[in-house]
Amino acid sequence: MQRLTPVVKNLLIINVVVFLLQYLMGDMHLTELVSLWGLQSPNFRPYQFLTYMFAHSGIFHIMFNMFGLIFLGPLLEQFWGPKRFLIFYLVTGIGAGLLYNGIEYWRVSSLQSAVDTYLEAPNADNFTLFAEDNKEYFNNSVYDFSNEFSKHEDDPAYIQRSKEIAMGAYQSASKSGKMLGASGAVYGILMAFGLLFPNTQLMLLIPPIPIKAKYLVLILGGIALYSGLSRNPGDNVAHFAHLGGMVFAFIMIKIWQGQRNKFY
Repeated sequence: MQRLTPVVKNLLIINVVVFLLQYLMGDMHLTELVSLWGLQSPNFRPYQFLTYMFAHSGIFHIMFNMFGLIFLGPLLEQFWGPKRFLIFYLVTGIGAGLLYNGIEYWRVSSLQSAVDTYLEAPNADNFTLFAEDNKEYFNNSVYDFSNEFSKHEDDPAYIQRSKEIAMGAYQSASKSGKMLGASGAVYGILMAFGLLFPNTQLMLLIPPIPIKAKYLVLILGGIALYSGLSRNPGDNVAHFAHLGGMVFAFIMIKIWQGQRNKFY
């Protein structure tokens, strides 16, 4: 492991301090204040695009992210210098939040459109289609209700309940979806390392095997894209934030490579 460089060291300290404050100030809802909420959420604040990347949800969450930061960050800071590395870290982290929130905004808006369409013609068949098309927002109980609804499709009580379930799904989606953690910036660091030092061998923890940086970037990027598109119920990982960090990292590297005569 490389010796900690100044910016990496300070980022590590800030993340650890914020993590401790989250638990010491739990009654003051610090985590809710600094996390990045969806644009439709009443909890959303613009400053959260910056603060979310310094907060974490648990000990393993912060350990994983800080390990990536201190393992690869010093190499990039030595290569670029402190100023450029800090700019890179912040831009990729903010960029990850922008991409994630943009996709979440589109998803929630699509759900709102689906709810409005269902409310125009609330019946058992349409509810089954609505629930299936938006299954990521429901648990298995919605299928039990759907089966009962099909047996009582003319019952006003079931029709009303189906409307409440549809509207409740939108209300829940619009108010939820907070994101926190340095993963977007860390994935950006990984992308930069893979682009700049593609043939460098890295040792994985699980399984403990060596792999070239360029292949690790491809694998993790593919996993993030697939997992984000799959959107399995119960999956609370912000996969598109990981992908966003990599995308913004790729863009920045390519811009900087086109400005070889500019140094910090």
